[in-house]
Amino acid sequence: MRMTVIGTGYVGTVHAACMADIGHQVLGIDIDPARIASLTAGRAPMHEPGLDELLARTVASGRLRFSTSLAEGAEFARTHFVCVGTPQRPDSEAADLRYVDAVVDELAQHLRPGSLVVGKSTVPVGTAAALGRRLAASTRDCEVAWNPEFLREGSAVQDTMRPERIVVGVGSPHAEAALRALYEPLVRVGAEFFSTDTATAELVKVAANSFLATKISFINAMAEVCEAAGADVTVLARAIGADSRIGHRFLDPGLGFGGSCFPKDIRAFAARAEEIGAGEAVSFLHEVDRINLRQRRRTVNRTRRLVGGCFAGRRVAVLGASFKPGSDDVRDSPALAVASVLHEEGASVRVHDPEALDNARAALPDLTYSLDIPKVCEDADVVLHLTPWPDYRRIDPLALAPVVHSPVLLDARNSLDAHPWRAAGWSLHALGRPTGGTS
Repeated sequence: MRMTVIGTGYVGTVHAACMADIGHQVLGIDIDPARIASLTAGRAPMHEPGLDELLARTVASGRLRFSTSLAEGAEFARTHFVCVGTPQRPDSEAADLRYVDAVVDELAQHLRPGSLVVGKSTVPVGTAAALGRRLAASTRDCEVAWNPEFLREGSAVQDTMRPERIVVGVGSPHAEAALRALYEPLVRVGAEFFSTDTATAELVKVAANSFLATKISFINAMAEVCEAAGADVTVLARAIGADSRIGHRFLDPGLGFGGSCFPKDIRAFAARAEEIGAGEAVSFLHEVDRINLRQRRRTVNRTRRLVGGCFAGRRVAVLGASFKPGSDDVRDSPALAVASVLHEEGASVRVHDPEALDNARAALPDLTYSLDIPKVCEDADVVLHLTPWPDYRRIDPLALAPVVHSPVLLDARNSLDAHPWRAAGWSLHALGRPTGGTS
């Protein structure tokens, strides 16, 4: 099947390459000529495991190519995936749909009869219906469907090639048949296919993200209670996660969530629910957001206590800049948010990250960055573990101890093994755990 993918960020680039890899003819479209040149050369514009190899393979096969022209895209195919960003609006917590609207408006000028516009962007419920009305006013026999993405940065290729489910919101048997045919290779290897209306499809994505965000904030709320009670949240998390009704996933107490999805999605969901008269039903999401942001303040406050109550003249080593391991994305990164506050309060902050230093430097140029962990930790008064990259679990605490000024570590992700650190003479601290805990 011929298809276009409009927008080549995380979602669009991965979707285009994966669809080409399962046999479709794909034209990726973006307004950025430099990005198109990089993609045409088989280079991804972001770090994502396996993506460079996949791009190189599909571009070389001839099934995937790129362009800056929507007119060319409309001529090339009748199925068009819209994968542009929907950031938070600068004046409210609602989603900013200007990029989605702009794509659909320009695409409408070129669409051939019978075209199907498929949204993958995360949008407020009712967006597809509104776009359908706009499309109907300027085109003939074209329709809008919605097919939310569920990929995770760091495992996006695997999530696209082996999805747990595929959700499509459609308004006609023709649209459903087209999307069933397109995704048939993925259904054949185990993906569950859900066909529903567009409103339900839109809600599936924001409901899923809201549930996961709630689970993370719940365990972080328990971490606060554990600190007050002298209990250990890591043991608590394992114990309640052993209940099959709850499960272990997303029960990782620590610095909280960030990135380009969870924070803005739960805010936009709450804002849209308020608009349609259902705000009270999801009012708890405001508290989920507050708990999450509070973890950053708690980390800063805990660090301040560890360096004697004032950051002026203190050296702080920060391990991690990306919002999660496996990605170079620093958008709304909890790690960088903490590092920024420490710098503002007078600390000398050095940051390590195996993949995200270029993006971190662009976002916060006043900090010091290095790919050398010992250099980052040299003469540090405290070391902060803020992004749980596997690299940090491989650090030799005994070798690192002579490098720092004070062997003090705050594990804000609760993912390091405390035993070797304490055996090497480190004072190890964590959120939601007793200082003398062993787990």
